[in-house]
Amino acid sequence: MFRESLENIINNCDGAVAGILMGFDGIAVDSVCRDGEVDVNTISMEYSFVLGQVRKAAELLEVGPLQEVAIRSDSLTFVIRVLNEEYFLGVALKPDGNFGKGRFLMRMAAPQLLSEL
Repeated sequence: MFRESLENIINNCDGAVAGILMGFDGIAVDSVCRDGEVDVNTISMEYSFVLGQVRKAAELLEVGPLQEVAIRSDSLTFVIRVLNEEYFLGVALKPDGNFGKGRFLMRMAAPQLLSEL
């Protein structure tokens, strides 16, 4: 059930190579990777800690709950969408990937994923 949503995102977004649904505890619920291009589980596990710190900073600064974070490096862009207090959705894109469409597809998938959690 989660796999279909993740596959829809990476199959319909140019440059998307992986998608993951993960808890803030660093445990993956499900993931999809195209051709083993990236180790999305390890990347997400490491970023889950950073994401927790960003969430705490947003709370301390009283700017509202964290919704989305993008981490861009030379070889990968990793977009994270917070689903609720326990889970987030992550998508890895190549540098020339369609960042905007990835964000859009994640936003559209969020309600379905939440209803299945």
